[in-house]
Parts: sequence; structure tokens; C-alpha cells
Amino acid sequence: MNTLSQMKCTACHAGAPIVTDEEIAELHPQVPDWSLVERDSIRRLERVFKFADFAEALAFTNQVGELAEAEDHHPSILTEWGRVTVTWWTHKIKGLHRNDFIMAARTDNLPGAAT
Repeated sequence: MNTLSQMKCTACHAGAPIVTDEEIAELHPQVPDWSLVERDSIRRLERVFKFADFAEALAFTNQVGELAEAEDHHPSILTEWGRVTVTWWTHKIKGLHRNDFIMAARTDNLPGAAT
């Protein structure tokens, strides 16, 4: 079985099913640094990455943006001095899809993510 970070996103359309609680129980341990949060009745994956300064945070933001563009799956990104908050969910289905877990894992593999 491929790890999440080796997987590619699949096309997701409006009406596609959100992940079940059982699927979350299987997938979430593979991205343990990500929190499950709920905003506006929508479950999301969220992680705060810390950096030494704004320039490093901005460089990481740009890496997340390039990853998102390559997969055509886009997160919410908040860039601040010394930190970047990345939030993944699938807008079309207003919830979590396997793609979100894949993108969280791939975000964790970006240079600078472990800082």
C-alpha cells in the first residue's frame, strides 16, 4: 500500500461522499500532527507550522501554493510572522475527502515543514 504522501489526488465532484468516521480513524493516524477542526459545520484538517521569521514562513507558503496548484486542490493558508496555518478540506463537498489527507501528508513532506 502506498503511503498518503505518495498518492495523487483524484478528481472530486459535487456530491462525492465525505470520508466516514471509520475512514478518518484509518487516515488521521497517518498525519498525526494535523488537527481535526470544525468550522461552519465543516470538518477540516489543520496544522500550524512554525518558522524563524516571516521570510521563511512566506517561502513555505509559496511551496504549499505550488503543491496545491499541481494537484488542483487548494487549502486555506494564513501566513504570519514565524508561522503558517494550513487548512485542508474539499470545498465542493463541504467536508473532508481522502484528497485532504493526501495533501496534508504531502504538505508534511515539503522542505521546511519539520521546523
